Amino acid sequence: MSFQVEGKTAVVTGGSSGIGLAAVELLIKGGASVAWCGRDEARLLHSKDYILQKYPEAKVYTQSCNVLDKSDVTRFAEAVKSKLGNVDMLINNAGQGRVSNFENTQDEDWLKETELKYFSVIFPVKAFLEQLKQSDCGSITNVNSLLALQPEPHMIATSAARAALLNLTHSLSHEFVQYGIRVNSILLGMVESAQWKRRFEQRSDTELNWEQWTANIARNRGIPMQRLGKPEEPAHALVFLASPLASYTTGSTIDVSGGFNKHL
Repeated sequence: MSFQVEGKTAVVTGGSSGIGLAAVELLIKGGASVAWCGRDEARLLHSKDYILQKYPEAKVYTQSCNVLDKSDVTRFAEAVKSKLGNVDMLINNAGQGRVSNFENTQDEDWLKETELKYFSVIFPVKAFLEQLKQSDCGSITNVNSLLALQPEPHMIATSAARAALLNLTHSLSHEFVQYGIRVNSILLGMVESAQWKRRFEQRSDTELNWEQWTANIARNRGIPMQRLGKPEEPAHALVFLASPLASYTTGSTIDVSGGFNKHL
C-alpha cells in the first residue's frame, strides 16, 4: 500500500534508531525525502549508512541535534530547508520514560520530565511551522504513550507529562487547522527498544531467549497479544497519520499497545 508520500519531505526527530528509524525507512520506501536528527553522532552516522546502503538513491539529510536546545533545533530546520526544501511532515519522536513513584521523584525530576516531553515537541514545531504552512498536506505527528490515558504509579512523572503532551497535541490541532496543518499522535504501549535490550542483557534467568523473555513480560503485564510491539508497527501508524492518507484526521490518536489499554 502506498502512503502517498512520494515527492514529499519529512522530518523525524530521534530518527537514528528504534521507532524513529523505522519511520524514516517507511517514508524513504514511499519516495519521500527525509531528514532526521539525534544526539548521538555515531548512532546518527550508522543510521544514515544503513539507509543509504539499502536505498542508495534516497534523498536524505542528517544532523546532530538536541531537541531541547531551541537554537540547535532552529539551525536544523534551516539546514533541512536548504538541503531538501520546505517540510510537509514533522514526526516528533524523542524521550524515554522515567521509572519512579511519588515519594522518590525529586522536584527537579518533575521539571525534567515536563521539559523532555513538552519542549521536545514545542521547539521542533516552532522551528518548522513556517515551512509546514507552505505545504498542501502539512502534518505534525507526535509519539506519545498510553500512559497519557492510563497512568502507572511507578511512572508517575512520565504519566503526568504524557497527559500534558496529549492535551497540547489536541490544542495544536485546533489552532493549526487554519493553516491546513493536521496534528495527531500515537499512544505507545510496550515496544521493543534499546532499554528493553539492556534489561534483557541484565536478566537473572539466562536460560530464556529474547522471544521467551519478552513474551513472559507481556503476559505478566496483561498484554492480550502476549508480546511486545516491534518498532515497525508503531512506525506504520505514525507514517499513516503523517501522510495524505489521513487527510481528514486531526486531533486524533492511534493506540498501538497490543490491546493493553483498559479504557474505552
